[in-house]
Amino acid sequence: MPTNGTWQVQEAKARFSELIATTITEGPQIVTRRGVETAVVIPIEHWRRLERNAPLDRKAVLLEPGARTEQLTPPRGSPRMRPLPRFD
Repeated sequence: MPTNGTWQVQEAKARFSELIATTITEGPQIVTRRGVETAVVIPIEHWRRLERNAPLDRKAVLLEPGARTEQLTPPRGSPRMRPLPRFD
C-alpha cells in the first residue's frame, strides 16, 4: 500500500478495493498516470460537502424554468438633482 496517499494508476486498478478502503480510513488518495497527478479518490461525505459548498452556477439559475431575474438588479434610489450653475 502506498505510504504517502499516492497510487500509480496500474496499482490503483489492480488493488481497487484496497484503494477504496484506504480512502475511507485515511482520506483522499491521489492517482497518478506516468508520474502526473491525474485524479483524487475521496470519501462520499467529502464529495457531498464539496457539492453543498460549491458556488452557485448563475447561468444555470438564469436558464432554469421560472427564473426570477427582477431581483438581480439592485433597486435605484431617487434621483438627485444638481443645482444649476449661476451666471452672474
